[in-house]
Amino acid sequence: MKGPLFYSKILLFGEYGIIKDSKGLSIPYNFYNGALKMDENLLEDTKKSNESLKRFAKYLSNISNDLVVFEVEKLLADVESGMYFDSSIPQGYGVGSSGALVAAIYDKYATNKITVLENLTREKLLRLKVIFAEMESFFHGKSSGLDPLNSYLSLPILINSQDNIEATGIPTQSTSGKGAVFLLDSGVTGETAPMVSIFMENMKQEGFRNMLKNQFIKHTDACVDDFLKGDIKSLFSNTKKLSKTVLQHFKPMIPKQFHALWKNGLDTNDYYLKLCGSGGGGYILGFTEDLNKAEKALKDYKLEVVYNF
Repeated sequence: MKGPLFYSKILLFGEYGIIKDSKGLSIPYNFYNGALKMDENLLEDTKKSNESLKRFAKYLSNISNDLVVFEVEKLLADVESGMYFDSSIPQGYGVGSSGALVAAIYDKYATNKITVLENLTREKLLRLKVIFAEMESFFHGKSSGLDPLNSYLSLPILINSQDNIEATGIPTQSTSGKGAVFLLDSGVTGETAPMVSIFMENMKQEGFRNMLKNQFIKHTDACVDDFLKGDIKSLFSNTKKLSKTVLQHFKPMIPKQFHALWKNGLDTNDYYLKLCGSGGGGYILGFTEDLNKAEKALKDYKLEVVYNF
């Protein structure tokens, strides 16, 4: 048995902001993927995944049947027979490792599932998002449901607000352009839950809430609009503002050893960095108008290009 592949994702814009109704834009990233597989003689790493699936199956059996019904008996039987999730998606890197697993389980074991082939109305998308949020909460404590949605549909998703999402198209990549979006490997893994709780703690302060609304969300929304319109000049101007705001107000989410590198990008305009997911480690997202310059400036780091302008 080998299930279909589910891909990783990148939230280009909207981290933290979407909790408070900013816009967001999430795109599939086909470099990493995962699939459900069987292995009767469980090896060390597959055993860990199998045990995690066992706990996940029990969790799913307690989800309200009004929301979604799973073939839990079949799932538990498959887990007993050695099913595991074979994934190349790095965990704790902000590219949706648990999202791909949630999508794979829903695809195989949900009854009356909403499929990619039908007419995906806003209602259906929102229903999927709610189901996926409930499922993924097992891994994160609180989930927006966006990562699994992206992985399940394998389409770019535009978040207009929490209850207004749509599948969208993004401008075709340029094969000749010098600009790029890239991933920078921080070399440390990040945990979502502690980062989100720091954010929620900060939200109790009026000053932080004002900054979020008047700077962070404003710049995020502008970046999403620019990216979708293909207005590169304006996009880089707004990404710089966003990068600056994150360095000033989201320092705990940026690994300490990257504070100077972050500032250097803002000072030289060779590249601008932003959080990829909740931060705290994993990948950092970079935007540059000249990839050669960025690669020189970041020569000590491994860059993965995810989109070319």
